Amino acid sequence: MTKGDLAQTALDLVPPGKGILAADESLGTIQKRFDRINVQSTEEARRSYREMLFTTPNLEKHISGVILFDETIRHATTEGTPFTKVLSQRGILPGIKVDKGAKALAGFPGEKITEGLDGLRERLTEYRELGARFAKWRAVITIGEGIPTGTCIAANAYALAQYAALCQEVGLVPIVEPEVLLNGDHDISRCAEVSERTWSSLFTALHRHQVMLEGLLLKTNMVLPGKDYPTQASVEEIAEVTVSSLRNTVPPSMPGVVFLSGGMSYLEATERLNAMNVMGDHPWQLSFSYGRALQETALDAWQGDSANVPSGQAALYHRAKCNGAARDGRYTKEMEAEAA
Repeated sequence: MTKGDLAQTALDLVPPGKGILAADESLGTIQKRFDRINVQSTEEARRSYREMLFTTPNLEKHISGVILFDETIRHATTEGTPFTKVLSQRGILPGIKVDKGAKALAGFPGEKITEGLDGLRERLTEYRELGARFAKWRAVITIGEGIPTGTCIAANAYALAQYAALCQEVGLVPIVEPEVLLNGDHDISRCAEVSERTWSSLFTALHRHQVMLEGLLLKTNMVLPGKDYPTQASVEEIAEVTVSSLRNTVPPSMPGVVFLSGGMSYLEATERLNAMNVMGDHPWQLSFSYGRALQETALDAWQGDSANVPSGQAALYHRAKCNGAARDGRYTKEMEAEAA
């Protein structure tokens, strides 16, 4: 894949009215999701659930790409069609999560480093052959007393940059995901300060690794007060502070920011994204890469019962449609009534 192809694929992931469905839950995370609806997390249950999501009628109208897990990229529909082909035939780009999870950073209590660089070049090549067009790597940054340290931020930025360079080498668009966690009692200005430090360090590392920014996307947190902070910010303040922090640190040559929904309700994720896009044009596309905020209502409707597949698909389509509108600043609360 040429540099032009990488740049076009990145743009194809953030077109008007569309965003990314994150369906890359690890085995532990999907277990927690299934536990909530009292469904045993067997491989067949996971395959059936993902088949319901990926075969949702008209999903391609509002979803540009889907991030898969290692198990899922190897799965197929009941009829035997690989999931990557099901998605590609509908114009939805298949992607893949490639990191091995965040582990304790030695010598730095309370902080983590994401692992998975060993053997990554070979794994990326295999995923490309399986049909992936883009990849994702997540790093986590925790706010607390005396943290994050510069060492933690720099170490994760370096790993993200190495991963991104390897992705582009084999023809995959890298999504770099530094997530400043919502845990804590800090205010929104503290989150803004840490987010800006994190993003600045990341783009410095990407430059040093000669990563082409036009062929890359940033997946990250919105700037929010900690979940234990006594006064939560308004939708408008979150939008303004998030956009301001991004403008301070993220180069305009990078085509798109796709926000994660961790810690937010599905309505909050939609309303806050919409508020940012209502503000007007930005140097980059502001879209979404939501997991729970897209899937939660679909999972509740499905309940592990094949008879509920149409209801689960209707719920997913509705949330995708609402977020597709928010991605363009066209979302209204009246849209929620359509699901009733």
